[in-house]
Amino acid sequence: MVFKGRPPIERRVREQFWECLRAGQDTVSAACEVQVSLTQMRRWLVQVGGVRPRRPVPPSGRYLSLSEREQIDEYRRDGWTIRAIAHALGRSPSTISRELRRALSYRGKYLASRAQRDAEARARRPKTAKLAAHAELREQVQGWLGEDLSPQQISHKLRREYPSRPEMWVSHESIYQALFVQSRGALTRELTAHLRTGRYLRKHRSTVGERRGKFPDMVMISERPAEVEDRAVPGHWEGDLIIGANNKSAIGTLVERSTRFVMLLHLPDGHSAEQVRSAMTRKITELPEHLAKSITWDQGAEMSQHARFTVETGVPVYFCDPRSPWQRGTNENTNGLLRQYFPKGIALDGFDEVYLDVVADKLNRRPRMTLDWDSPAERLGKLVVATAA
Repeated sequence: MVFKGRPPIERRVREQFWECLRAGQDTVSAACEVQVSLTQMRRWLVQVGGVRPRRPVPPSGRYLSLSEREQIDEYRRDGWTIRAIAHALGRSPSTISRELRRALSYRGKYLASRAQRDAEARARRPKTAKLAAHAELREQVQGWLGEDLSPQQISHKLRREYPSRPEMWVSHESIYQALFVQSRGALTRELTAHLRTGRYLRKHRSTVGERRGKFPDMVMISERPAEVEDRAVPGHWEGDLIIGANNKSAIGTLVERSTRFVMLLHLPDGHSAEQVRSAMTRKITELPEHLAKSITWDQGAEMSQHARFTVETGVPVYFCDPRSPWQRGTNENTNGLLRQYFPKGIALDGFDEVYLDVVADKLNRRPRMTLDWDSPAERLGKLVVATAA
């Protein structure tokens, strides 16, 4: 065979590349291992949306083979019954019956070669994606993606909104595939900008630790009441700062542990201890007394005025152990969600308080798996109503 231009890279080389990734190598090392260019390697990654394809499954005895179809063809011409053919091939009579019913498309005549070609076409992957074939479902998913809902949130919301219409259900993985994988691109790739990461290729995330200082008069998390830990009683908050470019700007975050309700602190003039205390005092005093019981923070210098804050508000502040962000897991997760709106490496002092309230409202209206797919606003509203009653 004569190729025009560059010859295609053999399928064997591509599969070797995926095997190197499955073995734990990084993409550059895997490309060098199989001797392909970084451009070709990146092209492969883009084609699959950064998702390594599964290993090909070897043929099994579940489906009829070409040789079995040739025997069926021969036995039918000899006048054998369906049960006799099934017994000879060691197959179920229903399997032979279904195979022969397809002969109607061959003008009543069974042809083994054509039956094999059609069986291979039916089994070919990828099949038409559900989102590509179902316009109403696709429009609904696109709309919710535009409102910054995650694929997992959309998947569960669809089941709630359309409980009796399974055709309007789709898994979160199918949504990711439609966004990331070119061959299943039922959704435009521009919609990936609405995902929390904003990436158009899947990528493993890593977190980098943050430095923290110490100051006197801290009340440690070990002294926190037991009711805070089990989340049964609302009103206990976790807080932190999202830091902007060059550590020159910041936004404060407060998350209620029981409902995951979010409040954002506007810090236009910096994030010193004085400014953080003042902003946090304004936010906390907006809450009903029964929803402002405690705050848990890490050992950042911005909280050095915690004692004054407690005197002004009556809300105690508890501090995590050094290098233990998991002790504020709810807040850490929320800060990750907020990075969709406030990416790393940008200045944060340009966002006004109105915009911060809009972003907080978006997060508070999102359904959350940990809340049995209620939104934080719904869960907080139920608590307020229950308390008022």
